[in-house]
Amino acid sequence: MEFRQLVGKDASAYWDLRLEALQNSPEAFGSSYEEAILRDNPIERVKDNFKVKENYTFGAFEQHTLIGVVTLLQESTLKMRHRANIFAMYISPKARGKGIGKALMEMAIEHAKESEEIQKINLSVVSSNKAAKNLYLQLGFKVFGTEEMALKIGYTYYEEQHMSLIL
Repeated sequence: MEFRQLVGKDASAYWDLRLEALQNSPEAFGSSYEEAILRDNPIERVKDNFKVKENYTFGAFEQHTLIGVVTLLQESTLKMRHRANIFAMYISPKARGKGIGKALMEMAIEHAKESEEIQKINLSVVSSNKAAKNLYLQLGFKVFGTEEMALKIGYTYYEEQHMSLIL
């Protein structure tokens, strides 16, 4: 198993995993598969995102195949640079239950701690995703709010819990 920050050469593998995530867990993301497949030049956009300062995407590889990702994005404005957000956390179903999500989150948290500016990490998790929520609680995140009807897929609404970790 290899864990590392993703770079430009990983863009295609990342995009494939992202599409898998949007198909397998549509309630876990604000983006939809239908919108994602209509994007112009998605691989180039991913490469560009990997180059953005204060945007860190970490990946887990099993036999050179990307099986899990998480993104840590530091806020850019002067008054909010002490905060970062976790986005796009996903582990392929075939790789779940092996501690990969925890390892990726620990990488993101450690990276934030090594920063001279980040003091707090925020994330949102759909309330029905017990495994993810339990992982975040185990890592020290605390719920600071609940948003009803945060996402709507078809005729079904999903509630999200907003969590934070003070470093």
